[in-house]
Amino acid sequence: MIARTLYSLLWPLATPLIKRYLRKRARQAPAYLEHWDERFGDALPQAGGEVIWLHAVSVGETRAAQPLVALLREQYPQARFVITQMTPTGRATAQQLYPDAEVRYLPYDNARVMRRFVAALRPRCLILMETEIWPNLLHACAQAGVPAFLVNARLSEKSLRGYRRIGALIRPALRQLRAVAAQSEADARRLALLGARNIQVCGNTKYDITPPPAQLELGRQFRLRTGERPVLVCASTREGEEALILDAWRKAEVGRSLLVLIPRHPERFIAVAQSAIEKGFAVQCRSDNLPVLPETAVWVGDSMGELFAYYVAADVAFVGGSLLDFGSQNLIEPASVGRPVLLGPSTYNFAEAAELALAAKAALQVQNADELVATAVTLLSDADQCEQLAVAARLFTQIHQGASQRCLALLS
Repeated sequence: MIARTLYSLLWPLATPLIKRYLRKRARQAPAYLEHWDERFGDALPQAGGEVIWLHAVSVGETRAAQPLVALLREQYPQARFVITQMTPTGRATAQQLYPDAEVRYLPYDNARVMRRFVAALRPRCLILMETEIWPNLLHACAQAGVPAFLVNARLSEKSLRGYRRIGALIRPALRQLRAVAAQSEADARRLALLGARNIQVCGNTKYDITPPPAQLELGRQFRLRTGERPVLVCASTREGEEALILDAWRKAEVGRSLLVLIPRHPERFIAVAQSAIEKGFAVQCRSDNLPVLPETAVWVGDSMGELFAYYVAADVAFVGGSLLDFGSQNLIEPASVGRPVLLGPSTYNFAEAAELALAAKAALQVQNADELVATAVTLLSDADQCEQLAVAARLFTQIHQGASQRCLALLS
């Protein structure tokens, strides 16, 4: 109680700093200046009907919810869905995936604002995706009698150490959850150490995501644009990784192979393209809507919501966020479309999936950019090995499906 009181007192003091941070982010991503009335609780949702409220912080969590939301719609066809995010890219993804839902930002965790938000919405339940633990939000739901669930829950060892430092705040918050659907036994164990109760291991809903047919067709169109050249796609790359990959690509004997870079954050599209040009590469961008020229060495994927299409166009896929210490992005997506998957050494955000994929020979792990490029070049010239990895990747995703059904049973 004391910890949450002190935490609550900090939010009004932190608000000017948060606004300053948003303005700074808006210099590269102007969308951070939009919908401030939602972020700070000045615009509240409208109650009406039976509301299922789902909160997914950003793009990955929003996509992970898709198969679960589809099942919830089938079981509760009369329900109205309200989906909240914290980032502009997450909000845009939700608007694309859930056009008939109300999509808005979750306010920052000010106690007064959260009470007003929950009272205005009056949801049947709150579903939090993955690792969204907001003490005042959970307290407001408990006070209003709204059951809250943490679904597709994951907690890395690194996050566990951080949360333990503020255990007096986090432990009571987790105890206010009605139930937790953990991705793995290891996640369940770590969440229990933090105080969560009624935990069931349900698996990872990301295995249940079906690539949209429109994305598969767009991927085939991308492949027509790139021609017959071998293609390495480096997707969801984080700051610092592209420079390492470009330097390694320049040193290697890559022949006619095409390097495709897709930065994780749209505000970095231009900077990554400019960096490749400065390093002496001939560069094109997806946004020019032109065929990729034979002399083009680097194609920059400067678009949002098309990741499956880039993977379909690839011969080999590297999953970004794993080369440097970012914990990796989603390796299940390229595996689901049958692409050989390369991972760097940092995989703590997808620890179990990475371990299972490596054990199933559905992915290969490299330790640095030079090894990444060398491995990719070898695969690009070895159709038989690529096919073996592709078959293993498809099988790997298929045998781990079903988490969304298990989560639905827990919620019901």
